[in-house]
Amino acid sequence: MAYTESWLTGPSSTSFYTRTYLPSSEVKPKAAVVFVHGFAEHIARYEVIFLMYAARGIAVFAYDQRGFGKTAMGKEGKLQSKLYGRTSGEEQAKDIEWALAHVKSGLAKDGVPVFLMGHSMGGGLVLSFATHQPPRSAVRDLAGVIASSPMILQTNPAARPVVWLGGMASMILPNQLIPVPLDINDLSHDKERNQQYAEDPMIRGESSLKAISDMLGGGRKLLEHNHQFWPSTLPVVFLHGDADQITSVAATEAFCEKIPAADKRVHKFANGFHELMNEPEGVKEDFTNRVIEWIEEHLSTAVSTTDTAAQPVSTPTPSSKL
Repeated sequence: MAYTESWLTGPSSTSFYTRTYLPSSEVKPKAAVVFVHGFAEHIARYEVIFLMYAARGIAVFAYDQRGFGKTAMGKEGKLQSKLYGRTSGEEQAKDIEWALAHVKSGLAKDGVPVFLMGHSMGGGLVLSFATHQPPRSAVRDLAGVIASSPMILQTNPAARPVVWLGGMASMILPNQLIPVPLDINDLSHDKERNQQYAEDPMIRGESSLKAISDMLGGGRKLLEHNHQFWPSTLPVVFLHGDADQITSVAATEAFCEKIPAADKRVHKFANGFHELMNEPEGVKEDFTNRVIEWIEEHLSTAVSTTDTAAQPVSTPTPSSKL
């Protein structure tokens, strides 16, 4: 087994589908990553990079977000319309807090440093989590934050009046599902992976008005106001393709410039699209190595990285469960 899977009860008695990826039984994890996936998708799509992390001694805890993936289907494996796409920024923040507490009491109970990572919508969520006012106690325990192609602004954002109308509609019909068009060719340069996305039965390409409004509004809030609340001692790294047509790399750079973090960094990938973890020709490996190396740079001095830090990662074979 490349991972262990569990159904865990989280906030609002929600049953979350989760996966935990561990290094080999002979190796104690040097770090643990809590991972938050992107809009309307699920954690199985990240199996390859999670295997790479585990191979380098980094444990991963990931969960299908409220309203998406297997969490929206339930243990019976049947999509439940009453659950699909129904979430909000407030609920997502509580879910992240729950996931961090779960890891702190389990994988990290012996002082293993914990990192919070998110991609796309998940990237925006982890940034919002770190800048919440009043500060969340869980943020003080983080060793660092990793934001992959974060949703701060869309590359081609909707006009403000449209966003405002969407916000008003979400107050009246918060659970109304609406389609969110996406050109799969904007995901990555790997056409096969893009087609897998299009054919994935767990990805419906729609969500509730509340979820969409909170995602877009939360990103604008980060850039225009909440950037000032970033804890100065919390390290953060951003990874973004400079050809991303879904989330704005310019907004990522602007946010990084504004936050008062003493330790902050942006890695841009030339001609990289939105899903860097699926890009071919070595980009996926470069992306993953940069994440791992950044984590290794930010480990506690009490944790030795000598044994596993030197070797670059290679792409493992995904589990047949994908």
